[in-house]
Amino acid sequence: MIVDSALYRDGSRVEAGGDCRSLRTQTSEPGDFVWVGLSDPSQQEIAEVADVFGLHPLAVEDAVKAHQRPKLERYEHMFFLVLKTLWYVDEQDAVETGEISIFAGHDFVVTVRHGQGNELHSARTQLESTPKVLRHGPGGVLYSIFDRVVDGYLAVADELVIDVDEIETSVFSPDRTNDSARIYTLKREIAEVRRAVMPLREPLGRFVAGTVAGVHQDAAPFFRDVADHLARVAETVDSLDGLLSTAFDAHVAQISVQQNDDMRKISAGAAIIVVPTLIAGIYGMNFEHMPELGWTYGYPFSLLLMGIVAGGLWVVFKKSGWL
Repeated sequence: MIVDSALYRDGSRVEAGGDCRSLRTQTSEPGDFVWVGLSDPSQQEIAEVADVFGLHPLAVEDAVKAHQRPKLERYEHMFFLVLKTLWYVDEQDAVETGEISIFAGHDFVVTVRHGQGNELHSARTQLESTPKVLRHGPGGVLYSIFDRVVDGYLAVADELVIDVDEIETSVFSPDRTNDSARIYTLKREIAEVRRAVMPLREPLGRFVAGTVAGVHQDAAPFFRDVADHLARVAETVDSLDGLLSTAFDAHVAQISVQQNDDMRKISAGAAIIVVPTLIAGIYGMNFEHMPELGWTYGYPFSLLLMGIVAGGLWVVFKKSGWL
């Protein structure tokens, strides 16, 4: 459905709501533009908007189907931009994704949002309170959306940093933990973030360089600030992925060390039991002519011998760290 639509002139909102066609017919002065925002539109709704603004059918198809890779494509009098939105569900260690498709021409911006995250109403409100940015026309709208989306990336990256720190603490704690499943889950979520962040660097670089037709070069410094934030997210994601790989290797090594320690304790315990069993086995053989069978103190002596040998082994293993 159409969430909001308005006509903007000289950095101010002139008229809101109404039919998209009537709004566009009012773009009579230089710098006037219309911003139409849609959320999970039906085929009929987006077809009507496409007819008003002359949107390219291939771009419209991508916007309806969603699940596109972040990209920037140029079509005749307009360009088409796809952004991935991210938000974090801490209870599940999950990164959820949405999508924003943007059609922009010299006098219009059409945004198509899929998913629950990163609503654009607050971005529109903030932009309307800064006429200096809004005077840049569609370029100002694009900057505002870019800034909101990348700020969402930063928030997700900060949450992932906390979770990776928890993993490191758990892996290197003296307690026995099973962190492999959570490490794998976090690596999957980091891969999800990477799929949103990495492809976006090239389109954003074109905005920074001022090579996108329809976006004035004066807007380049604004996009440069967003690019810095995106670079920070990319670096954080690479770093976290490496840390998780290292943590997994350390976790596997810890398990191996713990298993070796268990085997030493089991071996030491078995040795302590085996020697008395050997002595008892020898004295339990039913031969007539065995030394000490008729000795009065033979039974206490065998028990004492078992105790001395077992105690001696326990002391030796304790000093060596096997127990």
